[in-house]
Amino acid sequence: MPSSFYEVDVPTHDSTNPALKGVHVFTGVADSPAAALRRAHEVYDAALAAHTAGHDMINSFC
Repeated sequence: MPSSFYEVDVPTHDSTNPALKGVHVFTGVADSPAAALRRAHEVYDAALAAHTAGHDMINSFC
């Protein structure tokens, strides 16, 4: 099966200011919707680990 371009929308919020919320969009090539979701989870997990370690993640995956 050829790869397709997918978009996975992930809700976001600011734990210190509940009024701040939105959606972060992960995009990329994947062989299936399940693979797209798995990749989005992998990127989210990496960003969360880096944030927890004190790293600035703005534009880190661009």
